[in-house]
Amino acid sequence: MKEKFLASAEKFAKAMVQPLMYLSVAGMILILGVLLTNTTVNQFLPFLKWTPIQLVGKLIYECIMILVNNLGIIFCIGIAAALAKKEKHQASIISFMSYLMFLKANNITLKTFEMLKTPNEMLGLIGTGQASVLGIQVSDMGVFSGIIIGCLVGYIFNKSCDSKFKGYWAMYSGTRFSFILMILVSLALGVMVTFVWPVVAQGIQALTVLIKNSGSFGLFIYGFLERLLIPTGLHHLVYVPFQFTDIGGVMQVGEQTVAGAYAITIAEFGNPSVTKFSDTIYYMATGFTKTFGYIGIALAFYKTAFKENKQSVKALLMPLAITACLSGVTEPFDFLFIFAAPVLYVIHSAIAGLFIVLLKVFNVTSMLGGGIITITLNNLIAGVQKTNWPIMFVLGLVQIAVYFVLFSFIIKKFNLKTPGREEVSSEDAKVNKIGNKVGAREALAIINGLGGKENIVNVTNCFTRLRVDVKDLSLLNEEEIKKCKNSGIVKRGNNVQIIFGIEVPDVRKEVEDVLATL
Repeated sequence: MKEKFLASAEKFAKAMVQPLMYLSVAGMILILGVLLTNTTVNQFLPFLKWTPIQLVGKLIYECIMILVNNLGIIFCIGIAAALAKKEKHQASIISFMSYLMFLKANNITLKTFEMLKTPNEMLGLIGTGQASVLGIQVSDMGVFSGIIIGCLVGYIFNKSCDSKFKGYWAMYSGTRFSFILMILVSLALGVMVTFVWPVVAQGIQALTVLIKNSGSFGLFIYGFLERLLIPTGLHHLVYVPFQFTDIGGVMQVGEQTVAGAYAITIAEFGNPSVTKFSDTIYYMATGFTKTFGYIGIALAFYKTAFKENKQSVKALLMPLAITACLSGVTEPFDFLFIFAAPVLYVIHSAIAGLFIVLLKVFNVTSMLGGGIITITLNNLIAGVQKTNWPIMFVLGLVQIAVYFVLFSFIIKKFNLKTPGREEVSSEDAKVNKIGNKVGAREALAIINGLGGKENIVNVTNCFTRLRVDVKDLSLLNEEEIKKCKNSGIVKRGNNVQIIFGIEVPDVRKEVEDVLATL
């Protein structure tokens, strides 16, 4: 049972990796868009306000952010394709159509039972428990909806895509039958979520009262839940009431009466008679860990990655960490380990909550939000007396160190499968790169070494390995496989892993191209 569970978990982790490979590239490009469109940067570098430069910046930023804001769709398609053992393109199409049907089924049910929320003028649907996905107002499940649909499609597709019917029903055989099943599943899931998800959301909202009345412990819970609930989309229900409603405080600032931590902070920032930001600013401190903590996480992942994987892990992590630090966009980074090492993500959430409490303990009332550039400049403008910002940067360095030391220890102690830490064989210590580009001849050698096309069930890859499921392991011919330079072969049941290094996507593509011609 344990081995079966671990095998399923590994399969799911491999499926999650596929879309994440593209997000690291997107994160690297997003950095440029953040710098060009940042209003604080533009004030100090006026030439950036030139219309053509702003156009380029907005194109880059908004076109990349649409990917981040629609991670559910990306995971839905990517996971289904990765889990499908054959005809992956068909699984992808079915997954996307299933996702659309799920969204519409959820929307229609919400309308029918008059459960649709009215968007707020300033926040839209944020904090209502609902969201707009592809222009459809639905229950806000974050990326969970896409992950669930993707997994269901992968499972159902593999079980049903070879179904065959006779006579008139023959046209509904194969992948069409898979699609019929997913129509039923998508509609049922869309209806079910309408009634189940609000119950979960109400439970989260009820916690806001506990948080408000629990002092420093409440602040810890606030920061903890804001990070922990990101994959569900329910984190909006934690921070929005505090930042934008009177739950976060009501205060007279000058001649204004303002409500919510965000409005209070802005009013105090613009009022020269206010010598110190009020304690409501701690509800705005969720940006602290986004700015500093992810640097420590990235360093820990790089430090604990196996030697042969460090180059690829560095290329993966650097743009994501910089993006988090500059813009506060952390989702692409979060999903690198939230499912691969969930215990680590819980600890991460706890550290985030702890440091919000430490900000209060050390009397730091700095403005935190918008990334390191905006944070630095805003606090310089506000002044030390109002913010105590030097201690903020000290705590930032401490947080980086805490993440680095604690994560490095836990990852090694419990052998967690963070990026670059796949199971290794003795061959992994050898050279991990392909000496030259793999061509059709080498790909054919790999296929023959795996027992031929008929013996190959599924071909995927992770960051460094070609992963192949075979029918009969006894047909494996390692000497034939070694005609294509590699760093070792690992066998687990009927799964064969061939270590190629960071060029493994090219190897997989060549193998698939040759398989298609056989």
